[in-house]
Amino acid sequence: MSEQSNIAIVVPVLDDTAELHSLIDRIHSWSEQPKEIVVVSANSDLELSAFCEAHGCRYLESKPCRGTQLDSGARNSEAPVLWFLHADAVPYPSSLRDIALALAEGAEAGHFSFKFAGPSTWHKELIECLVKFRVQMHGTPYGDQGLFVRLRAYLECGGFPHQPLFEEVDLVRKLRARKTFRHLKTPIGVSPRRWERDGWIRRSLANRHLAIRYMLGANPEQLASSYDRVHRNRRLGTSKETDE
Repeated sequence: MSEQSNIAIVVPVLDDTAELHSLIDRIHSWSEQPKEIVVVSANSDLELSAFCEAHGCRYLESKPCRGTQLDSGARNSEAPVLWFLHADAVPYPSSLRDIALALAEGAEAGHFSFKFAGPSTWHKELIECLVKFRVQMHGTPYGDQGLFVRLRAYLECGGFPHQPLFEEVDLVRKLRARKTFRHLKTPIGVSPRRWERDGWIRRSLANRHLAIRYMLGANPEQLASSYDRVHRNRRLGTSKETDE
């Protein structure tokens, strides 16, 4: 059995089922296929459950918390390798093969290179460079960079904590300490929709502001609640608050 067919793709879903449909269609078009695709919904969704059944995906339900959803998908997987994707991710067709190659060369875990999906613009290129610099400086890629890990290493590191934001930070630090964490040159397409919605500078500064507060000990549940409230009000045009 090839290493590619030992990989389970885990996708948490919350209000982005349309994006999930595109992701599943994209994966099914590849010549190489994963062992399974595990979709973890943040609520009961009969339509999504039916879609998963029709497309050969496993459907799970969890409370609306990304860390909880990811951990549930990981611990219920039947594969020895886990690859975590956002529902709006645009992974490249060679991704499964690239993961398998990294594992064969001794990696236990790793991540892909951040690249915005869609046509290139100076806004995108600037942020891509800043993300690359940040990861090189302190080595904490976030979930939108397609983290992958051997199940054994995932469990030994305790898995994702059950928190709604920055759930990957502690896990990545533990994996990096094992000296088997790899950066892949293969890009993964990241949806620009949130930057386009909120503004390129505003969104980037807001992300850094949240990260700094988290590093200083802020509660991730409170950060998530504040973040959701501000962005929900901004979409409705009722908020005078800023993220900075």
